[in-house]
Amino acid sequence: MRGMFDRSRPNPGAVRRVKAMVAERFGLPETTTLAVAELRCHEPDCPPVETVITAREADGSMRDWRVAKPLGDIGRADIEMLATDRGRPAAQA
Repeated sequence: MRGMFDRSRPNPGAVRRVKAMVAERFGLPETTTLAVAELRCHEPDCPPVETVITAREADGSMRDWRVAKPLGDIGRADIEMLATDRGRPAAQA
């Protein structure tokens, strides 16, 4: 059984593909840093696998999005959904 803190490495091609789709869809400049993390959760009311995408802008502002599926399963339709109703600003550091 996999735990929340297992350190398996995501497929690098899937990470690049998701980053490219997010950058294209949101028109992010090259100065934006994108991070993608696949998380596992065993808590009630939490999807078993969730992918979190974070965009950090050069001015320090951040946005994050969550997709309730594994990184490798994310497609263009999932990114489009983020653009319509699921993206939200994150707390600034």
